[in-house]
Amino acid sequence: MQWNALNATGVCSSSSAHRRFLEWEQAGVFHEIWRQGLLDYDQVVGIDWAWLACDGAMTKAPLGGARTGPNLTDRGKRGAKCSLLCEAGGVSLGLVHDGANRHDSKLLAAMLDSLPIARPEPTAEHPQGLCLDGGYAYPWLYELAAGRGYSPHIRRRREELELKRTVPGWQARRWVVEACHSGLNRNRAILIRWSKKPENHLALLQLASGLIAFKKAHTARLANALPG
Repeated sequence: MQWNALNATGVCSSSSAHRRFLEWEQAGVFHEIWRQGLLDYDQVVGIDWAWLACDGAMTKAPLGGARTGPNLTDRGKRGAKCSLLCEAGGVSLGLVHDGANRHDSKLLAAMLDSLPIARPEPTAEHPQGLCLDGGYAYPWLYELAAGRGYSPHIRRRREELELKRTVPGWQARRWVVEACHSGLNRNRAILIRWSKKPENHLALLQLASGLIAFKKAHTARLANALPG
């Protein structure tokens, strides 16, 4: 909800809530919520490191602020971009944000380095595939991903369609990052970036990512508790 909408709830004033939000952001509370959510999800479901997917998505940012930029798909209006790294179950393991005009390829290194939990070492028996679309099809990005221990799989959409048509049983694995973006965008403050300060917007992204991980873990617990 809007900050000022809190005034009608009787819980607290909008200024008090916003002041606490700023204090918690500076203390790293939202980053810790995200980290704890991933640990809970890993304990209940298990993070699938075998196939990871990354992609960026743009949103509107009508109030502007740092790390926003002209969105060429929205008549040059101010916009923001969030780049996500997801595991095979659709939970975000890494995220960064910048202006809408920032190319996805320029965010890959920071995004791969943003994981809040320890990453297991990939091995020959247990490699970690990194699925990317054609926007990442640059030789230096292959080297960047491989240098961090990932096995890059970069394919354009038409290549994916051709593989699905010609190879029996082949399935695209990159779609989970689209589902993760969709889950984040169900939150009003993320669907449209209203925060002028980039650190506040990042805190909301971390909070939403942590809540998604906790919810998936909770759903798994309930499913495991059902008889039969």
